[in-house]
Amino acid sequence: MRIDKDLVAASATPLVLGILAEGESYGYAILKQVNELSGGRMEWTDGMLYPLLHRLERLGHITASWSTSEQGRRRKHYAITQDGLAALAERRSQWAVVSEALEKAWSRQPMPRAAF
Repeated sequence: MRIDKDLVAASATPLVLGILAEGESYGYAILKQVNELSGGRMEWTDGMLYPLLHRLERLGHITASWSTSEQGRRRKHYAITQDGLAALAERRSQWAVVSEALEKAWSRQPMPRAAF
């Protein structure tokens, strides 16, 4: 299944903030976790993730710091800030409203069958 670009874009910020709310992480691990959380149905690329991380850092929602792994590889780790936690709480409230409205609209009719 291909997920529409608009849905991916709309869910990107709350997904990343939600992942970082569990603890700091680095780019590849975030990509992997998005894939796992979606059951393999969302495969983000570096080209999508890193601009988002940079934007969240500019907004003050996350911080970044460099560290070296046990294998000697330098990685940029990201951590959520208090402002980021507040933004996540706001996004969760917004998504709850959207999700509830969709459920109500969709519960009125049977699920359409995909045409093949």
